[in-house]
Amino acid sequence: MKSQTIRRWSVIHTWSSLVCTVFMLLLALTGLPLIFHHEIEHLLGDSPELREMPADTPHLDLQQLVLKAEAHRPGEAMQYFGYEADEPNGVVAIMAATAGTHPNLSHTFMLDARTGEAVEMPAANGGFMMLVLRLHVDMFAGLAGKFLLAFMGVLFVVAIVSGTVLYAPFMRRLKFAEVRNDKSTRLRWLDLHNLIGVVTLTWALVVGVTGVISALSDVVIAAWRNDSLAAMVAPYRDAPPLLERAPASRLLDIAEQAAPGMRPDFIAFPGTRFSSEHHYAVFMKGGTPLTSHLFTPVLIDAQTLAVTAVGDRPWYLDAMGLSQPLHFGDYGGRPMQILWAVLDVLTIIVLGSGLYLWWGKQRRAKAVPT
Repeated sequence: MKSQTIRRWSVIHTWSSLVCTVFMLLLALTGLPLIFHHEIEHLLGDSPELREMPADTPHLDLQQLVLKAEAHRPGEAMQYFGYEADEPNGVVAIMAATAGTHPNLSHTFMLDARTGEAVEMPAANGGFMMLVLRLHVDMFAGLAGKFLLAFMGVLFVVAIVSGTVLYAPFMRRLKFAEVRNDKSTRLRWLDLHNLIGVVTLTWALVVGVTGVISALSDVVIAAWRNDSLAAMVAPYRDAPPLLERAPASRLLDIAEQAAPGMRPDFIAFPGTRFSSEHHYAVFMKGGTPLTSHLFTPVLIDAQTLAVTAVGDRPWYLDAMGLSQPLHFGDYGGRPMQILWAVLDVLTIIVLGSGLYLWWGKQRRAKAVPT
């Protein structure tokens, strides 16, 4: 590789790294506890605990749970019911001042599906893990913060690619994975920086790309609303306002008949951004580790309970669904969590050593007399 080309790639690597490093350090540091968020929430006492009851205790129907939720938060609108695989006797309820209220202003709690008893979820309403999540997702800056982090993610990918291009000619002078311990501290850190960067290359690219996709989730959802959802609810465009909706009791049975072999992930009530003013939307998912992150919406007329559409998933919605578990490594059990945590720590070392090497180079340049 010609020296001019190397110099050009070096400039790209230096400046793409410098611009994004502080943000990437924030994401790597906040991402570490998020890998183990279930375990941390349990240790902090932020995870909901349901009462012990006989295993065969029957569940209330959905409409009874809706009434229990509305009694718990009087005057608020029901937005979503969600289901968690690790708590089959609980239903996550999300309510807010109006059905269309932004999720960050909603209140989340769990209902015991057997009794309708409300159990608070501190972690979902401003607890420590929610603080960490908001820092990781948008730095408390909303959509602008997500766009900024998406841009930093793109720069991170550019830094990885340019660093890989520079690594090839550099390693021609050394054995693979060689660290020159007999040289200066700066050279030892340079060798470690390059070595760890190569070891974490594939993982860092996966996490960087999936992080960009996740940061653009609001754009993806908006595209789905304007495209797929708009087409599914088009026959209701001129329908009069919904004055009364049918009870939610049979929603799951109806959705399971419309999407056989799938199970519910969450229900969006009329007026939310995942449904329409005239529909319940039941989002169904598959039963395998892969398909459990791919959602199929079943739209049900909120007045007649007739299925009006079973949505096809656009590719960009699948990309978003698959990016999040890959980003946090939360689909492969404890071994994968540990692997993701180790790689995260190694990435922090790469980022920190890159700053150290750049700063040392600037100091040496200033020390050279002109």
